[in-house]
Amino acid sequence: MANADMSLGRVGWIGWIGWSVAAALTAGAGLQAVAHAAAPRVDVLVIDGMISPATAEFFSRGLAHAQSDGAELVVLEMDTPGGLDTSMRVIIKEILSSTVPVATWVGPNGARAASAGTYILYASHIAAMAPASNLGAATPVAIGTGTPEPPSPQGPPGGRSGSASGPIDTLHEKAVNDAAAFLRSLAQLRGRNAEFAERAVRRAQSMSAQEALHAGVIDLIANDLDDLLHQLNGREITIGASKVRLSLGDAQVVTTRPDWRTGVLAVLSNPTVALVLMMLGVYGLFIEVIHPGAALPGVAGAICLLLGLYALHLLPVNWTGVALILLGTALMIAEVFLPTFGVVGIGGIVALVVGGMMLINTEAGGMKIPFPFLVGIALVSAAVILGFGSFALRVRRRPVVSGQEGLIGAPGVVTVVDDQGTWARVQGASWRVRSHEPLAAGTAVRVERVDGLTLEVSAAGQPRS
Repeated sequence: MANADMSLGRVGWIGWIGWSVAAALTAGAGLQAVAHAAAPRVDVLVIDGMISPATAEFFSRGLAHAQSDGAELVVLEMDTPGGLDTSMRVIIKEILSSTVPVATWVGPNGARAASAGTYILYASHIAAMAPASNLGAATPVAIGTGTPEPPSPQGPPGGRSGSASGPIDTLHEKAVNDAAAFLRSLAQLRGRNAEFAERAVRRAQSMSAQEALHAGVIDLIANDLDDLLHQLNGREITIGASKVRLSLGDAQVVTTRPDWRTGVLAVLSNPTVALVLMMLGVYGLFIEVIHPGAALPGVAGAICLLLGLYALHLLPVNWTGVALILLGTALMIAEVFLPTFGVVGIGGIVALVVGGMMLINTEAGGMKIPFPFLVGIALVSAAVILGFGSFALRVRRRPVVSGQEGLIGAPGVVTVVDDQGTWARVQGASWRVRSHEPLAAGTAVRVERVDGLTLEVSAAGQPRS
């Protein structure tokens, strides 16, 4: 009995020790999970290239994800030559309404924040740059105006944006004034250098990172992301009416780069691609109309046309240019059917080229469609439409050689004439025939009409011997 009690005691001690070890391990794992959960998170969004609708969509998704996940900071790593005003303003609106601080870092070394990138940098809660980077050249550029001459240094910063030869186009001047006021308002909101903001827009001036830091355009210079987070740790940021102190010690950094969806949108938002898709759609539908039943050209053309229209929806399109492109295509198609000796076709080529030049409302960020490409696509369009159209017309004008229509005018020879009726061999088959004139076996006949399974014929020669 004593031995049994001792055994039970040993079992109890072993169980208690096992439970203690398990509890300690569980508590350690729990503390580790809590510590991991408590680690601050920094989301890094990488923008490398032109600011386009695809870029704006990528940034909006990334910022929304960071806000829902409770990120401590969003870092926008940016290297851009500029881009579309509409896309830039979408990004800036997202930054201004964000509940998470946004730090824009122009990096790595050699990066730039030109044109639209300057506006985004000014709008951010924190503006930082790599040592060998630059910003500025924020003058809006529109079709037909080119790059404006800088105003006289003696002119007032808020004065008219004109050149030495006189004021530039009124519409462009309105765009410059609007852009200058917008960038100046961002500078005043963030407490940054408003004078350089004015010069960057009106005189297209630029600055290096060191000059920007000295002039109060940016907040700091960071060699890399680690250096940026180290300098920002403990900094106080104003978000709306409240202040937030960043705690970035041992921060968990999550870097997000544009995915395939953003890549597809970026391709579609290229005006050259949009024009090619639209023309391919027109080719496909035209071939389907002149050759019904082919199916593949019609399906492919409809898909390309829809993608082209979606691409135009993404871009700042001048719809007069779209109308001219469609008119030019219609004129080239009309050339196939009208005896105009090339006049209408040449007019269509001119309309397509001019429409392509007017298609996009801005040349910023490489949005201009190259003129040689426009001439090339116009000539290719003319060749495709005229070639397929002429071939289809020649085929359509040929006499029908099959089916019921193919029997009309076909020759034949009477083979049997008896009380049961008259029969003739036409196109290798024996047909019952009738005629308004007497027929004899061996008479050559010609089919005049088809009435069900009976052919109406007329004598085409003398009876054969």
